[in-house]
Amino acid sequence: TNKSMGAYKYLQETWRKKQSDALRFLLRLRAWELRHMPRIHRASRPTRPDKARALGYKAKQGFVIYRTRVRRGGRKRPVSGGITYGKPKNQGVKFLKFARNLRTVAEERVGRACGGLRVLNSYWINQDATFKYFEIILVDPFHSAIRNDPRMQWITQPVHKHREIRGLTSAGRKARGLHKKGTGTKKLRGSRRATWKRHNSLSLRRYR
Repeated sequence: TNKSMGAYKYLQETWRKKQSDALRFLLRLRAWELRHMPRIHRASRPTRPDKARALGYKAKQGFVIYRTRVRRGGRKRPVSGGITYGKPKNQGVKFLKFARNLRTVAEERVGRACGGLRVLNSYWINQDATFKYFEIILVDPFHSAIRNDPRMQWITQPVHKHREIRGLTSAGRKARGLHKKGTGTKKLRGSRRATWKRHNSLSLRRYR
């Protein structure tokens, strides 16, 4: 370790080694604790302060941390009796995968539960055989500490209502494929639908 490492760097390096004895023990204890908590509950402070700060959290008024859990595994098609009424290509019921990642689902659920707050970002904190646990960073857009902060004012604008449902958070952008650049991303920007529409619309100049 470097002499000039600060406290947050130590935390970051500790969390990197999830197979270490210390962290395995901690995660096992915390998983037991989290299993007994309500599905969505407010946390008094972030479990991973280094990660939360890196994602935009500040320990000041207007910032809130909520914890939630999402059931692990794929997505079963919700059809009665396993009957899909269609062609064989679409007859699958099991072994299907949801198009987005579980972190986006966690953000969406907390965003719905806390409708007046804005979802800033989220991060993984734990998992066991059944659930993945996430912490969601939320911001109160009507708090004067946020409205008067030049670095956070952007989130108070109405265009940022329910960012998590529209795929605008980091996890949502990842699910849309927007964390990639260059080769293989031509059909992703601005969005898949926008690209499809552009390719399938004939647009001609009026005078030609």
